[in-house]
Amino acid sequence: MGSPEEFRRDGDRSHLLEQIGPVKEDLRALLERAAQKSAKTKRHRIFANNLLKRWPALWTFTTVPGVEPTNNRAERGLRGAVIYRKLSLGSQSHQGERTIERLLSASVTCRLQRRSLFAYLTDVLSASIRGDPIPLLA
Repeated sequence: MGSPEEFRRDGDRSHLLEQIGPVKEDLRALLERAAQKSAKTKRHRIFANNLLKRWPALWTFTTVPGVEPTNNRAERGLRGAVIYRKLSLGSQSHQGERTIERLLSASVTCRLQRRSLFAYLTDVLSASIRGDPIPLLA
């Protein structure tokens, strides 16, 4: 099978579909076998059935333009949050977790949009003080 770099270079979805076809067939057969009822394989059955329910979504990257066959962008987006959580030892409350979650999400979104996080947070706090709607990150 070709590499993600090869796809990024030529963007040939028909070639990607051709290469992924046998993998898709093999995986489907394995999941259908694992989905069969058996007391010994309850966890495998649940996992297999969940993947089979989402089968079309698993292959979105093969048919939808703009969706790359890698998760590199998502991993890069999460990297800062994972490092922060590891170094800070998380939060001590549910409210603290939600606050950090939202701040990290705003941080990544601002970086992707090449916006200033400081300016966005200033706008959010100003709107909140005035009682105005909070500005959204598009």
